[in-house]
Amino acid sequence: MRYLLLLLTTLSTAALADDPKPFNPGDYPPGVQKALRYANEECDSQGGGAVSFAPDTVRKVDLTGDGRDDYIVDFRDTKCGERETTYCGTGGCVMTILVTLPDDNVRRVFDGYVRSYRIVAPPMKRGASRTIRFDLHGSYCGGFGAQACVKEKAITAAPFAFKQP
Repeated sequence: MRYLLLLLTTLSTAALADDPKPFNPGDYPPGVQKALRYANEECDSQGGGAVSFAPDTVRKVDLTGDGRDDYIVDFRDTKCGERETTYCGTGGCVMTILVTLPDDNVRRVFDGYVRSYRIVAPPMKRGASRTIRFDLHGSYCGGFGAQACVKEKAITAAPFAFKQP
């Protein structure tokens, strides 16, 4: 029993010692890197500072149902120097969705401000597009800022944008 406790203690200590891998834009395809450069450009335009990305800034997930990784770039937790709100405002935070094409290039299909999002459960049909539920600024539903505005969109290789009425 004592050996079992020693083993468990050693394993849990080793797990705590493993630091998460720092975010590296170079781990992603050129199209995703281009979307990430927006953070540096925007930070420079506001007086500069070091840009720090959250570990989950880029999310890889097959959105189009074609078996290839697509990318959601969410600047919600990205900082410009000490500023935490460079990439966010009353309409939410900057988010970009990029899909991988058959030639392995990525295409930007969405770029806008989103308060939050949720990928809806996978479709029952194999190879079907995933749907994302977006929480947007109330003006996209004919209201004002604080009002709820939810829109859903099935993600394909076709670019889209939300329009204010």
